[in-house]
Amino acid sequence: MKNIKAIIFDAYGTLFDVNSAAEKCKDKIGDKWEPFANFWRTTQLEYTWLRTLMKRHKDFWQITEDSLDKSMKAFNIDPEMKDELLNLYKVLSPFQEVPETLKILKKKNFKLAILSNGTPSLLNRLVKSSNLDNLFDDLFSIEEVGIYKPDSKVYDLPIKKYKIEKSQIAFLSANTWDVSGGGNYGYQAIWVNRNNNIFDNLDYKPINQIKNLSELINLI
Repeated sequence: MKNIKAIIFDAYGTLFDVNSAAEKCKDKIGDKWEPFANFWRTTQLEYTWLRTLMKRHKDFWQITEDSLDKSMKAFNIDPEMKDELLNLYKVLSPFQEVPETLKILKKKNFKLAILSNGTPSLLNRLVKSSNLDNLFDDLFSIEEVGIYKPDSKVYDLPIKKYKIEKSQIAFLSANTWDVSGGGNYGYQAIWVNRNNNIFDNLDYKPINQIKNLSELINLI
């Protein structure tokens, strides 16, 4: 991890807990809140990939709503909860160690940025609701290129802005397909493996694997 000039983070699942919206409604949803949350997330990601392949782009917020509709039907959840779940998704909770880790990295004078499928307005609201907006230099959205990760056009965005080499970027994601996307592109990709998962076979194996972002401090 030498010669790093910028540290780029995926947002959903890496900095922010994508299950936190459903978890905040678990008293209403019941014991199925977690499988429902996982189904919603999986469907959301599948829609980004399928729409990319079909060249039928919708922004991430529209996809989030479409995937929620399917998930609520699959788990027989009261349709009247839709607005509540969507509003909670706009203000997902950061993982516990995220604020302090970002503050430490900021003091070390790295460029800090988010590179996400989220729309600019979603990302802005997300970081502001968590009081993290003063810690990032940039919030890169795939909407700038109109195609979802793991397309290389997305990973180009920080390179074009910062005028640095691919290998000078440390890229962190909890999503194995995103780590593979960034790593195959040329980033120094780090897998944030919060749940002791198994990595995918996608022609890339991360050099570094951490359990949470606080372990990043020792790597950099």
